[in-house]
Amino acid sequence: MSENTPHIMKIFAIGMNYALHNKEMGRGFERQPNPVIFTKADSALLKDGKPFFLPEEMGRIDHETELVVRICRLGKGIPEQFAHRYYDAVTVGIDFTARDIQARLKAAGHPWEIAKGFDGAAVIGRWMPVERYRNIQAINFHLDINDETRQQGCSADMLFKVDEIISYISRYFTLKTGDILYTGTPAGVGPVKIGDHLTGYIEDEKVLDFFVR
Repeated sequence: MSENTPHIMKIFAIGMNYALHNKEMGRGFERQPNPVIFTKADSALLKDGKPFFLPEEMGRIDHETELVVRICRLGKGIPEQFAHRYYDAVTVGIDFTARDIQARLKAAGHPWEIAKGFDGAAVIGRWMPVERYRNIQAINFHLDINDETRQQGCSADMLFKVDEIISYISRYFTLKTGDILYTGTPAGVGPVKIGDHLTGYIEDEKVLDFFVR
C-alpha cells in the first residue's frame, strides 16, 4: 500500500461495561477480568444527522446509547496513566444491535459481528472537546426517543474506565488519529421502529439528532 493511502478509521466498542445493563441482559453484576472488545466495519459509521434505514429483514434492531471517544494521536502499548493524552473529543452514539441475529449466532457459538457491524450500526453525534468537562468519568448522557427519555447513564458507572480501555486495546491494536471508541451502554436498551426520532444529549446539550426511516 502507498504511504499516501488514507487511514481507514477503526471503530472499537466495549460490551458489558455497565452493571445494570448486564443485569437486564441476564448477566451478573461483576466486572470481567478484561474489557469485552469488538469492532464494527468502517461502513457502519452514520453521522451528520443522516437517517438510519431500518433493515427490517434483520429482525429486531435495538438502540444502545453510549459515550463515544475520539482518538487524536498514534499510540501502541499505551500506559494507563498516559491514556488521557490520546483522545480529544466525546459525543453520544448509538451502537445499533440486530438482537435476533445476535442471539442466534451466540447460541451457535459463532462470532456476532454481523449483528453489530452492519451498515449504519455505528451512529455518532457532534463531537465536543473533552476539556469542556471536568472529568471524563463524570459525564451524564441520555437518549430520548420521540421526546421520551429511554436511556440515561453516567460515565462514573463504567466497570472499565476510558483510560483503562484505551490502554488495554493498544496492547493489540495500534491506535490512530480518527479511530473511535464506543464505551458501553447503560440499562434501558430496546427496539426502534420506522418513524422514531432519536436525540442524544451530553449533560443538557443535544449532540445527536436523527430519524429512523
